[in-house]
Amino acid sequence: MLPATLQTRVVIVGGGPSGLLLGQLLHLAGIDAIVLEKKSREYVLGRIRAGVLERGMVQLLEQAGVDKRLQREGFTHDGTIIAFNNEYFRVPFSKYIDKPVTVYGQTEVTRDLYEARESVGAPTYSNAEEVSINNADTDTPSVTFVQGDTRYTINCDFVAGCDGFHGVSRKTIPDDQRKEFEKVYPFGWLGVLSDTPPVHEELIYANSPRGFALCSMRNASLSRYYIQCESNDDANRWSDEDFWRELKNRLPQEFAEQLVTGPSIEKSIAPLRSFVCEPMRWGRLFLCGDAAHIVPPTGAKGLNTAASDVQYLYQAFKSYYHNNDSAGIDNYSATALARVWKVTRFSWWMTTLLHRFPGQSDFDLRVQQAELDFLKQSDEAQAAMAINYVGLPY
Repeated sequence: MLPATLQTRVVIVGGGPSGLLLGQLLHLAGIDAIVLEKKSREYVLGRIRAGVLERGMVQLLEQAGVDKRLQREGFTHDGTIIAFNNEYFRVPFSKYIDKPVTVYGQTEVTRDLYEARESVGAPTYSNAEEVSINNADTDTPSVTFVQGDTRYTINCDFVAGCDGFHGVSRKTIPDDQRKEFEKVYPFGWLGVLSDTPPVHEELIYANSPRGFALCSMRNASLSRYYIQCESNDDANRWSDEDFWRELKNRLPQEFAEQLVTGPSIEKSIAPLRSFVCEPMRWGRLFLCGDAAHIVPPTGAKGLNTAASDVQYLYQAFKSYYHNNDSAGIDNYSATALARVWKVTRFSWWMTTLLHRFPGQSDFDLRVQQAELDFLKQSDEAQAAMAINYVGLPY
């Protein structure tokens, strides 16, 4: 195997949207960075993920110069629908906060970032195997990886771990130096992507006696629907007809009658968990996104919280290299975690509000009903939801 040595300022481990966004922002700031991705570009772009973007993330994409297609094809939403007991109400974001969310698929965000990185010739290594982060607790960290017949060593100043829950970055931090917090929910989401128009112009979150349901979209002719299922369920046992029947049974009749059904393009089950790792920095290694935290998708916060990490880390690196100021680097973990825990709380709240849990007592169901009634009737409760859903400030 041939050896090769590279030099850069920042190695970004993980070529998903958070790693690519950080790389693009650093490039525009004149800070050299190399992105490593374990999978192929085609594999990364084949992953189906959420597509509700907070205003803060949209602004970051604007700053990174990758917002042209988003502005042209994205859908602005200034409210959402909450359904229960065969009725529904709308939470109008614009009434409480002068910011919308934008519906634009995560796959499309990733595609735009790949194209931007390619257009400037910034180095990205796909199919990077055997990645190892070395000496991160010293002033001379390095990253090694194998691509084809070559074993690379990258000498760098810093490493940004954007490689997800199963990546190498978090595991590089010694066990006695990190603490992990986790809550595993006793159900999953069965999701279907279909070439059908959305049932409604805004997202519908539904609590029903049969379990949770969500009606979402990718564009005017591509819809994404979810239903709560057993955590150990198998997507292959669900026919399209079974899925549509169950979804209709969980929606208010008005929406069930309007639902356009069709063959599924993709069908999968996602488990639900809350997870936070502390700290998010060890020496010159920094964790971003799913490498440090995971939230259930109920509040659409996964990618958006990764974006806030990227914002903090990008500003920290920029201050360090442009102004010789290390305060942002030193405070990164505490700053990021303060927002992460608020987002974790909101995602837990929405999940608890809208799902049916195994073993719920009559008391539990009455309290859940009271919470939904309170949200329906209270401007203050809707304002709190709107502020969190649209996105807390960075």
